[in-house]
Amino acid sequence: MQYVLSFAVLLIAIPTGAQPAAMPKAGMVEIFGVRKVPVEKIRKALGVAAGDPLPKSKGDVEERLEAIDGVVRARLEAYCCELGNAVLYVGIEERGSLGLKLLPYPQDETLTLPAEITSAYADFSSALGRASAESDLKDDLSQGHSLLQNLPARIAQERFVGLAELYIDTLRKVLREAADPELRAVAAYVIGYAPQKAEVIADLQTGLQDPDGSVRLNAARALKAIAYAGMRQPELGFKVQATWFVEMLNSVELSDRLEAVRTLMLFVEKGDEGAIASIRERGLPSLYEMARWQHLPHALPAYLLLGRIHGWKDAALEAAWSAGEREKTLKEIEKTQRRK
Repeated sequence: MQYVLSFAVLLIAIPTGAQPAAMPKAGMVEIFGVRKVPVEKIRKALGVAAGDPLPKSKGDVEERLEAIDGVVRARLEAYCCELGNAVLYVGIEERGSLGLKLLPYPQDETLTLPAEITSAYADFSSALGRASAESDLKDDLSQGHSLLQNLPARIAQERFVGLAELYIDTLRKVLREAADPELRAVAAYVIGYAPQKAEVIADLQTGLQDPDGSVRLNAARALKAIAYAGMRQPELGFKVQATWFVEMLNSVELSDRLEAVRTLMLFVEKGDEGAIASIRERGLPSLYEMARWQHLPHALPAYLLLGRIHGWKDAALEAAWSAGEREKTLKEIEKTQRRK
């Protein structure tokens, strides 16, 4: 099996080639993005229910799902783990739905990054993997970029500050034009460490529309840190707009949605009326379905965000959650929404 490790999310890449002797099982199946297509059609094409092994070919299943009338795009992601089993997320984008509009694939195959940057990023990735295994992921965003408490990871991150300043033009060009998505992902992460944060916001917002999910994820994390610092230190003179984070709520990819909710929490906590209005206009159906997910760690942030934008206090939301009254509370929130 191939594993892709990111800060606090471990996703199993469902293989397309040779299979191990025993495939992990899907302890839960979460289908999202379905509004008009009958969900039973999705389940039939998926061919996997809770307790079944993960599908042998991610690509084959996505093709079957995309062959359903009304389905434009489908994505499968397996999250590890829930009671020893994977949670299989099935994202569906229907024809005519809001969706997340992506840019075309960049085509320049000649662009690359300096070895100093790729080497520093490789060191950081290794340190991050160890920190994640140790659950040592406490993060400081006060400088407008991530600085992890874990010492080896932090040392690696601190190297990015000088590299981003030295190679800013190269990072910009690679992020926007390089054909290699791995290089774009590295550029999206490192450019967030540029000393002049205001100058890279537009580059990172472009990264949120990249056709590759890993690029979007790194761009989102970099922008989240800039937004955090800008909100708490207005004298810095830069501001991140919530627009593309709201659009990411409608993505077919799990990582987009999770990162969007985490970042939009910052905007709502600061009382950003523009962000709240945008969420109300374009993000509520996605938030409701996420808040009802079976996998509670992924459902809770969406549940809290929904409550906050409708005027609920955290104490009341948390008490209802702990009492097992999630569905009752969501229906109350829906009533509040209709009244407004």
